[in-house]
Amino acid sequence: MTLVILYVATFVLFLGLDFLGLSYIIKPTFQKDIGHLLLEDFRMVPALVFYAFYVVVLLWFVSYPALVQDKSLLWVLGNAALIGALGYGTYEFTSLAVMKDWTPTMVATDFTWGICLTAVSATAGVWITRALS
Repeated sequence: MTLVILYVATFVLFLGLDFLGLSYIIKPTFQKDIGHLLLEDFRMVPALVFYAFYVVVLLWFVSYPALVQDKSLLWVLGNAALIGALGYGTYEFTSLAVMKDWTPTMVATDFTWGICLTAVSATAGVWITRALS
């Protein structure tokens, strides 16, 4: 049951926070340079596939080990930030390398957001799971 609580808490937090971040931070930043490429509404299925898989990876490498090895929330925050840097950095720096209108501002914004989003979601997910278990 602990694993279910951990997954659901992390997934819901990640999804909710990213909805806010995409709406108020990422979309306005990307709109300036690649607005003509953005959809009016995002595609739900690919987004949910990404979120579901990303949270599984986050739990595998950070959150679940933190629970079974009784790691600190600071450990979770730091290691989740590294996963966020890897995931979002791969996307952003590759896009900057190969896409014509990609900008350093877009990279900095989304890269920073991904690190913070991942770190906060994982840390809060572990905290909630510990509180409920």
